[in-house]
Amino acid sequence: MGNWFVGFPFVTTDPLPTPPDDFTRFHGDDLHVTLAFLGGCGEGAARAAWRATLEAVAAGLLVRRRVTLGEVVPLGPTHRFSALSARLHDGRAQVEAAMTRTRDPICDAAGAARELRPALAHVTLARPARGASAERRDEGLAWAAALDLRAIGADLGEVSLYARADLGAGARFRRIETLRLP
Repeated sequence: MGNWFVGFPFVTTDPLPTPPDDFTRFHGDDLHVTLAFLGGCGEGAARAAWRATLEAVAAGLLVRRRVTLGEVVPLGPTHRFSALSARLHDGRAQVEAAMTRTRDPICDAAGAARELRPALAHVTLARPARGASAERRDEGLAWAAALDLRAIGADLGEVSLYARADLGAGARFRRIETLRLP
């Protein structure tokens, strides 16, 4: 069935750094800021969440915003992180406030579990290989700590409903619906 989510595509022309060996860089079409994670709710429920997203846009809760990337941090279990993600720098507070205002109603519409953690506006850049050694993971952390991505920006001018892409498609995710933001 695959996972579904609503997110803001992070479309940039700025070059992104290449991660070290044993890390997979996210395809440019996969870069996004997750607004609401829906999990394996199925297409009907995901489309109900999309309708709730459209209502949030109509109510002025989601608007176009210019953002830049900031520090790159590991996400997931601290002893074995699953991703290296750039937190937003410019625009972070506004995007996180929008996430906080809208993600519960979007998840509720899909019958998906609500997120219990505070909103964290970020763009996942790379994932370690499943078998990456502790040494390789440490290299990934050192790479992340040395990055300065504040010059890399994007206009979060759209919101999309995403689903997992077919294997071998290059991108991990595919946009099912997209709306330009006011």
